[in-house]
Amino acid sequence: MKKWIRNGTVVTASDTYQADILIEGEKVVAIGSNLDGKDAEVIDATGYYVFPGGIDPHTHLDMPFGGTVTSDNFYTGTKAAAFGGTTSIIDFCLTNKGEPLHSSISTWHEKARGKAVIDYGFHLMVSDANDQVLEELGAVVRNEGITSLKVFMAYKNVLMADDETLFKTLVRAKELGALVQVHAENGDVLDYLIKQALAKGQTDPVYHAYTRPPEAEGEATGRAIALTALADAQLYVVHVSCAEAVRRIAEAREKGWNVYGETCPQYLVLDITDLQKPGFEGAKYVWSPPLREKWNQDVLWSALKNGILQTIGSDHCSFNFSGQKELGLEDFTKIPNGGPIIEDRMRLLFSEGVAKDKISLNQFVNMTSTKVAKLFGMFPQKGTIAVGSDADIVLFDPMVKRTISVETHHMNVDYNPFEGIVVNGDIISVLSRGSFVIRDQQFVGQAGAGRFVKRSTFTRP
Repeated sequence: MKKWIRNGTVVTASDTYQADILIEGEKVVAIGSNLDGKDAEVIDATGYYVFPGGIDPHTHLDMPFGGTVTSDNFYTGTKAAAFGGTTSIIDFCLTNKGEPLHSSISTWHEKARGKAVIDYGFHLMVSDANDQVLEELGAVVRNEGITSLKVFMAYKNVLMADDETLFKTLVRAKELGALVQVHAENGDVLDYLIKQALAKGQTDPVYHAYTRPPEAEGEATGRAIALTALADAQLYVVHVSCAEAVRRIAEAREKGWNVYGETCPQYLVLDITDLQKPGFEGAKYVWSPPLREKWNQDVLWSALKNGILQTIGSDHCSFNFSGQKELGLEDFTKIPNGGPIIEDRMRLLFSEGVAKDKISLNQFVNMTSTKVAKLFGMFPQKGTIAVGSDADIVLFDPMVKRTISVETHHMNVDYNPFEGIVVNGDIISVLSRGSFVIRDQQFVGQAGAGRFVKRSTFTRP
């Protein structure tokens, strides 16, 4: 059935204009005025911005970690994402040393099958770069459509890879056209600092931040960049949280190196004082890298505005406070790392960024959708509103206000780290490939409607 979105203000990464949009099946077939909307369902977008659907490049759904499993699976997580204006996610597929990469990929496909309500793709973790893994990566990139690889430089003895593994992955990625991502913290230094803190009886949640200093993030970011330059490869630094890491990325980009950076809403609006809340409340804010001193927020906003950082991911990794975060009551190292962010990613960026004149409306679209699609091989199928593109579309009312709360969110978790924050603007309706998932702020989607997106290899945007 045709759909005719009328009277809205279309916003892309480059343009803002009044136009109607005609959708047929899963695709946008016309944009303009005086369209032939005969027999089409009319969707009135008067007073609304019409955005391309958000793409969240950084999620962890149904993921085992710290002796438990994230509380959002591919149904609850993608449903919450849709309520937040996101129509595609890229989730992280963890691997196990000694096992074929394809077995892990199959596991993640099974996690998503029949559950996802929006489209999704996978990043693939690389923890070992032996000859078998490096050979298998060829089939993963060329045949599976998984064209981004993740290397952890932290979580020693759990997820962390050494520099040789990172460098070999970068070299192979250059050959295959894959984008390498790094969690950039110096795992060896963190391991030492954590042991020192525990030996002194420093077990409260705030020591999660004190033992993961910004210098360790900056050092690891710089080291990953240096190895990328040596391999003549391409690098994407996830969840940048501090000035030290921003400076290293800025220097690399000034030199013309193929380096990109992502930050997250939590680093733009929350700070280390949240970890210092009385009792065990600070555990709600334990994720890695940790929250930083508030002044870092200005650095991050400036980096977004000036193009030093390109994207906004959620790093959604939800654990209930009761029964999961509480695993670390006597030891901050046992608090599962992560927070529920997926639903509020776009609201927060619009309210704190666009509404407060820190970034432009077009930059907002670029950071939450278009640049993600370009970096991760989804453009122009996704990431824009254009004839021939998927009809992933968000109707957004910039005039309403919403109070973020656990009482009204749709994530499968018992708290919200942004509790009580009032945001300007809200998502009204969301279409995924031409079908409503959210209509007038009500869920009308279907489990299993989301499809796996095979992505193309990396091209420099």
